[in-house]
Amino acid sequence: MRVVYRGLTAVAGVAAVAVALAVVLPTGPDEVAAGPVTAPPAAPPSSGPAPTPAASLTETPPSTAPSAAVSGAAERPVPSPGATLAPGYTAMEALYADPRVPKLTRGVKRMALRSPGKRVVKDERSGLAVPKLGRPWKVSGAAPFTTKQVLPKRRGTSLRGVFVTCPLPIMEQESPRDTALLAARWTLNHHPKGAKISWLASQPIKDGWMLVFRAKYGKHTSRAAVAVVDGGMSKPGLAFVTVPDSQRKQWRDIGRVVSGVRVLG
Repeated sequence: MRVVYRGLTAVAGVAAVAVALAVVLPTGPDEVAAGPVTAPPAAPPSSGPAPTPAASLTETPPSTAPSAAVSGAAERPVPSPGATLAPGYTAMEALYADPRVPKLTRGVKRMALRSPGKRVVKDERSGLAVPKLGRPWKVSGAAPFTTKQVLPKRRGTSLRGVFVTCPLPIMEQESPRDTALLAARWTLNHHPKGAKISWLASQPIKDGWMLVFRAKYGKHTSRAAVAVVDGGMSKPGLAFVTVPDSQRKQWRDIGRVVSGVRVLG
């Protein structure tokens, strides 16, 4: 009997070890032992290259986002070039952080404005009357703007002079100057990719503000201007003109544009 009892005891021990191994060890090469489940690490915020004008930024994940009350504005994500508005930023803060748009200093000169001409194009939506430019300019289909004048296309390039008006497409600021700055930044959506601004003139005009600037992209440039004018509508009106260096003879018309924008009435 003792021999039988010892044999049964040994068999029971071997069975217990086998059960323990079955619980602890993986059952195959692609399996792992059970354990506590942990969340994957949060991905860092994106800091990729300059996106197209409509690109957005990746916000800091909620688990690691600093409290604005504790860390302040210095730790907010930096706006990427081309971003309309970065998370946590005002429109003007995003503007100042955009490397494509330099600071507008007092050193930027004013320009002499001509007397406005008698021929005008009326924009009822924005409440503006703007110069009707002579040949080679011609009135064109306006969409998505409300008025549009263009220069003829040139062989070998898709760029050509364009003069448009519309209700202000960006957020109006307390200062007409600041609004004009935001409008100039917005026009980069309508210049070749990689364009950067350098200021040529800045000054108040009746009921608004105008800016003249150079948009440089690669080896080429365009001369451009924006005029933001309160035409008595729910939003101010915007006049925007740009002429590439392939049509530089019409750069002189930019002065006619900013001199002739006025309230319709």
